[in-house]
Amino acid sequence: MGRQLPEKETKRMKCIHCQATMNKGTAPLHIDRKGCHVTLDYVPAWVCTQCGEAYFEENEVNTVQELISMIEQKAQLLSLAA
Repeated sequence: MGRQLPEKETKRMKCIHCQATMNKGTAPLHIDRKGCHVTLDYVPAWVCTQCGEAYFEENEVNTVQELISMIEQKAQLLSLAA
C-alpha cells in the first residue's frame, strides 16, 4: 500500500483499529468533493504494519486542505466560464 520512509523520528504510534505498530511512510489519499476527484499517491503518513491504516499529521492535513481550497476555486472559475 504505502512505502517506507527512512526512520528519522523516535516516536512510535499504535494503530487505533488493531493496536499494531505504525511506521512513518507514505500512503495514497483520495478526495472526492464538490465534483472534484483528486488522488495523491505518496502523502507522508504513519502507516500500520498490520492493517495498513494510515494517519496523517497536522502539517500534511493542512497542506491537503489548502490544495483542496485552491482546486475548488479553480473549478468554480471553470463552471462560471461555461
